[in-house]
Amino acid sequence: MTALAPFLDGADYVEFKEVESENSLREFVAGVFGWSPAWVKALFGVRYLLAKALRLDTAAVPRTGRLRPEDIGFEPGDRVAFFTVRAGDPERYLVTGVDDSHLTGYLTVEAVPRGFRLGTVVHFHNRVGPAYFALIKPFHHLVIRGMLKAGAARTA
Repeated sequence: MTALAPFLDGADYVEFKEVESENSLREFVAGVFGWSPAWVKALFGVRYLLAKALRLDTAAVPRTGRLRPEDIGFEPGDRVAFFTVRAGDPERYLVTGVDDSHLTGYLTVEAVPRGFRLGTVVHFHNRVGPAYFALIKPFHHLVIRGMLKAGAARTA
């Protein structure tokens, strides 16, 4: 998608996963970013210790909770969980990001026929970036899989 091009340019890691869902984009995004089971919170606790040891800027454990579709913003600067909206169109896509001294990470959501595409885009800033990402990557796949399922689940 051309709207994602500025975020993909020069990326060190890019991954997209798709899921079928009848949810609206807002419903899907609320499910994705509101998903936070105990094991993910525990992983963020371990990440906190690692981040402190590596002197990373975003060492704090993010506080997340259930999100409502109507609370999802698509304007640059809006917050969605611990991410900041970088670009969006409520009918087509959302690009969120988080900046740190070692990397910038984007989580993208695009509406596609019969569902959604969730993207991870990472730009490393120094040698710590690839080392850090190598440590979290096995867990990243599990988290993304859970986010996809949570976003695709029908809302009540």
